[in-house]
Amino acid sequence: MKQLEINKEDKFAIIHTNLGDIKVKMLEEAAPLAVENFLTHAKNGYYDNTIFHRVIKDFMIQGGDPEGTGRGGESIWDKPFKDEFSIDFRNIRGALSMANAGPSTNGSQFFIVQGPKITEDIIGQMKELGEKGGFPDEVVKAYSELGGAYWLDGKHTVFGQVVEGMDIVDAIANAETGFMDKPVEDVVVKNIEVLD
Repeated sequence: MKQLEINKEDKFAIIHTNLGDIKVKMLEEAAPLAVENFLTHAKNGYYDNTIFHRVIKDFMIQGGDPEGTGRGGESIWDKPFKDEFSIDFRNIRGALSMANAGPSTNGSQFFIVQGPKITEDIIGQMKELGEKGGFPDEVVKAYSELGGAYWLDGKHTVFGQVVEGMDIVDAIANAETGFMDKPVEDVVVKNIEVLD
């Protein structure tokens, strides 16, 4: 798993919400299609005034659906696009990933992994599986230190990583929710600013 480095040629996006800002480094090398889709939608205002429609504490916060139902949204190509999986980027805490309805059904919806810490028995199983089982030492170390949603690896494209504002992600994840894990009071994405 690659160490997340910040370089001057990197692209970033700031998700401005009514609870605060979340700054994300885009992982173009890992997922060029997902990054292009997200940044184009952001620049075009597609995500403006949308909500985080699904929030599950100690798991993730999900948005990107202009309908706010979890059933809407399209890619910039007006059709689903393929998954992009990288051994180097996983669903650790703070990962920005594509939401989907199965293999290669990516549209506009995304989520940010919020947690949780992973139990020692699961970490032990990862160590046993090792590199051949898809868990090299650096991946096990990242999950052990940061937590995350390891069971989503190979199912959801990771295309960004939060570099500032995990406190805001935690605040959103702690929102009171009702039916279908939707926050009782709207958590709004005011807009997404792209920093080139």
